Amino acid sequence: MRGRFAPSPSGDLHLGGARTALVAWLQVRAAGGAFVLRVEDLDQPRTVPGAEARILEDLRWLGLDWDDGPYRQSERMARYDDAIARLLSAGQAFECFCSRAEVQRASRAPHGPADDGPRYPGTCRDLDRAQADERRRTRSPSVRLRVEPGVRVWTDGVHGERSDDVAAAVGDFVLRRADGIPAYQLAVVVDDAAMHISDVVRGDDLLSSTARQLLLYDALGLAAPRFAHVPLVLGPDGARLSKRHGDIGVRVLRDRGTSAGHALSRLATTLGLCTPDERPTARELIARFSLGALPKRSTTLHVL
Repeated sequence: MRGRFAPSPSGDLHLGGARTALVAWLQVRAAGGAFVLRVEDLDQPRTVPGAEARILEDLRWLGLDWDDGPYRQSERMARYDDAIARLLSAGQAFECFCSRAEVQRASRAPHGPADDGPRYPGTCRDLDRAQADERRRTRSPSVRLRVEPGVRVWTDGVHGERSDDVAAAVGDFVLRRADGIPAYQLAVVVDDAAMHISDVVRGDDLLSSTARQLLLYDALGLAAPRFAHVPLVLGPDGARLSKRHGDIGVRVLRDRGTSAGHALSRLATTLGLCTPDERPTARELIARFSLGALPKRSTTLHVL
């Protein structure tokens, strides 16, 4: 087994991210596998100076170590460009000259997943070379995967059997933005395959991404990992845990004197791995861990 945690250095490690990291780490350690750390820093304008170093320090403070990495996506651009070139050459992807606003205006379908906006209506799907060359004179294209109709079914390690019709919900989705930055969906597939990740554990806000990524694994001829999506942590008001709920960063807890044992206990309690008055170390939780026993609903976490 090879698992991973892949934070974005857009800020400090928050409690929801730390909880996901804990689950991913426990799954790997319980199986005697290897844990990989990858920093997803493709969107450089959102990268906060020093955030990567603080995230790594906070993971170590909680007792979470890794065997491989940290890798940085910003140093792996050639791999993403090569994958996109292969898909374009095979006719499995195409250049799109539409802006997001134009897709919004052209699409009559309801919005798909929040990360992709409205369903792409296929405007540039069948452009011939002359038409594409004419548009390229005034606008840089994005690249989209050509998605055919059909339902994709898979089994999630937490939620069981799932299915999505990507063509109906999202349409042909972006692999590389017009500014040249590879999309999350493409980069994560290329990286997980290259790093031989067998098991992906992440928050269930990414559940809707799975079918798109499975289509990409198929298109690139790559073996897909197993997926498990951990229900999110909610604030006391029932909304997804965010900064408006107060001090939710691991670094904030450290700075005000909260012990690593206390912070870890609160996270483990939401997973049913200990009681609130226990202070187990991360390694002591390994023997208690079972992916199938994790809560299948979101958990409320009061700020420590």
